[in-house]
Amino acid sequence: MSGHSKWASIKHKKGAADAKRGQLFTKLIREITVAAREGGGNPDNNARLRTAIDRARTANMPSDNIEKAIKKGTGELEGVTYESCLFEAYAPGGVALIVETLTDNKNRTSAEIRNIFSKKGGSLAGAGSVAWMFKKKGDIFIDKNQVKNEDDLYTITLDAGAEDVQTGEKNYEIFCDPKDFEKLKDALKANNIKTEEAEITMVPSSKVKVNAADAKALLSLIEALEEQDDVQKVHANFDISDELMEKIASEME
Repeated sequence: MSGHSKWASIKHKKGAADAKRGQLFTKLIREITVAAREGGGNPDNNARLRTAIDRARTANMPSDNIEKAIKKGTGELEGVTYESCLFEAYAPGGVALIVETLTDNKNRTSAEIRNIFSKKGGSLAGAGSVAWMFKKKGDIFIDKNQVKNEDDLYTITLDAGAEDVQTGEKNYEIFCDPKDFEKLKDALKANNIKTEEAEITMVPSSKVKVNAADAKALLSLIEALEEQDDVQKVHANFDISDELMEKIASEME
């Protein structure tokens, strides 16, 4: 399992507090609104919107919230206009980061992101400095309890376009080309295999092994970025052992 995916999995388990859920809803509403604005309000014809709605439902967001977010995106309801802003950076241990944001004020967001990096020991980099290290991929998590036969899972996913299936302690993680993402999700659903997480993400072509001291500073930086209201996703190319990551996550609770 990729390092940052492991961290996301740990955060997912530990992030059930109401405050965290409210912040997640805010981020998902922005994603739904922008997806609907850019690709229309019909999820059958808008893969980005369909993925955002699926994530919102997984997070138990009320249907009314989802419908209002779509209508704000299509202009049926009045709402704030958000735009994408991407930041490339380096973190402790020489780890490369890509930070995706949706904001109604780029200057404010830039200042806040810069302040986080300054306080947490990271540094912003120029456009294109680290983006070349990442490729856009579909990324799907499946709880091992959902799979009765591992060989069947491999057959189903590979036939549907999966490029790689990685086995973790409690999960399978499946990667695919973004064009095959919906096809792969549909194949899993048709075989009654429930996905735990499913999104289009940025996967690093290589990873940086991080020692204990840098790992704690790095994960503290990532957590601070993820808690910033405008940040949608943080992608990183670190390699931290599961044991060390669990220990740090426990200390950060």
